[in-house]
Amino acid sequence: MADKVIYRGTGRRKTSVAQVILTPGKGAIVVNGKPALDFFPYETLVQDLTQPLVATGTEKDFDIMVSVDGGGFTGQAGATRLAIARALLEASEDYRRQLRAVGLLTRDARIKERKKYGLRGARRAPQYSKR
Repeated sequence: MADKVIYRGTGRRKTSVAQVILTPGKGAIVVNGKPALDFFPYETLVQDLTQPLVATGTEKDFDIMVSVDGGGFTGQAGATRLAIARALLEASEDYRRQLRAVGLLTRDARIKERKKYGLRGARRAPQYSKR
């Protein structure tokens, strides 16, 4: 039996981590065992995570299996998008220019700022009382 060709990618966003396996196929996207449209509550998030496929014109060329953990659905979609872009690079280095031009290879480093003592949040000061 011949080994099946697979490409792997890992993406992170906020506190979410996504691991993606790309296999040659018909374009099915499965996230944690569910179709992507069932897993993510908004269709715009599914469009967001398919951006690397649209940018490279490979929407119907790969089946995608995603394992994503941590954070909320927005962070999970962002992590999945980066993981798919990285897996596509593993499939062919020719996609680098197209993905870089759209900004899909850059990890969004913004994370929640920690709460500081004496404050009500990261920066929110207690309410001022004049009297």
